[in-house]
Amino acid sequence: MLAFAALAATAVLVAGCQTGAGSDADAEAKATGEGLVIGWTQRGISGSDWWKTLVEGGQAEADAIGASIEMLDANGDTVRQNADVQTLITKGVDVVIMNPNDPIGVAPSVQALADAGIPLVTVNSNLDESLIPDMFCYVAEDQEYTGSLAGEVAANKALEKFGDSGEMKIVGIGGFPGDVLTDLRFNGFMEGWEAVMAEHPGVETTKLETKYGEWKPDKALAPIRDVATANPDLKIVYSMSDVMNGGVSSGLQQAGLWGDGIILSSYDGGMVSVKEMLDDPTGPLQATASNQPWDQGATAVKMALAAYNGDQSACPDKTLFIDTTVVTPDNAADYYVAEDTYVRALD
Repeated sequence: MLAFAALAATAVLVAGCQTGAGSDADAEAKATGEGLVIGWTQRGISGSDWWKTLVEGGQAEADAIGASIEMLDANGDTVRQNADVQTLITKGVDVVIMNPNDPIGVAPSVQALADAGIPLVTVNSNLDESLIPDMFCYVAEDQEYTGSLAGEVAANKALEKFGDSGEMKIVGIGGFPGDVLTDLRFNGFMEGWEAVMAEHPGVETTKLETKYGEWKPDKALAPIRDVATANPDLKIVYSMSDVMNGGVSSGLQQAGLWGDGIILSSYDGGMVSVKEMLDDPTGPLQATASNQPWDQGATAVKMALAAYNGDQSACPDKTLFIDTTVVTPDNAADYYVAEDTYVRALD
């Protein structure tokens, strides 16, 4: 019996050594991405081509490096998202990518991941400032800068169309009052506009009160129709999401302003907008600034791998803005890909 016990102990020891060796080998492979298990908690997918494209970009990058993704959709429910994170922790994922539904409401998840020693990457939406210390990296587009690209194009197109003197009225339409996205995108637009107009003192810019369309085309129609009716000399409309453009154009048409007298500049880089400029290069739509969800998703997976490896140099300031662009009638052919929903970075 003593001999059997000794033999059994030896067997356990050998098995333990083999398991340890296997774990070391697994960790070495995962450091390259091969076999890495990424938990992804998404605030929503259904009904949004943007979120769908974000996830597809992440999956494509995971496939490229040999990683797998455990995807859970919170469907706009913060309580559910917190439960999803607990599920991912229980499954033993190596790293988590989170598209937070609520910047402070996910605090329990952030703490749970920190306690479990699982690195966290956020994408598209950031965490509350108080939670940043427990996050490896936030991946998104720089919305002010991207908005400024649309503003620069709108200003130059306005100078070409209306000349370099006189009043130019601008109205922006965003999501909701107090919405951070609206403020960032519109502030950026005006920075780009004013940078160009600083060289043209003969132009008087009149910025009308911002309108809100709840990021929906049907909700954007009435506010734009009303402001255009009240301001028949309106020159520039900035739609802070391509999704609203259908309602914006309908509102302008109902007010009798759709045509040569209006410049429409937009934000999102939606392929529908790119196609519109390709088909009608002299039409009202003259710019869409891209936020490239595919590239955001792919970059988030790259940061997940860096997080697993503890390589903070990949995201030294805990924020990584992807490179964005602005599509105009002049370069629309370069960015148009019929099967895509949103513009991607050019190879």
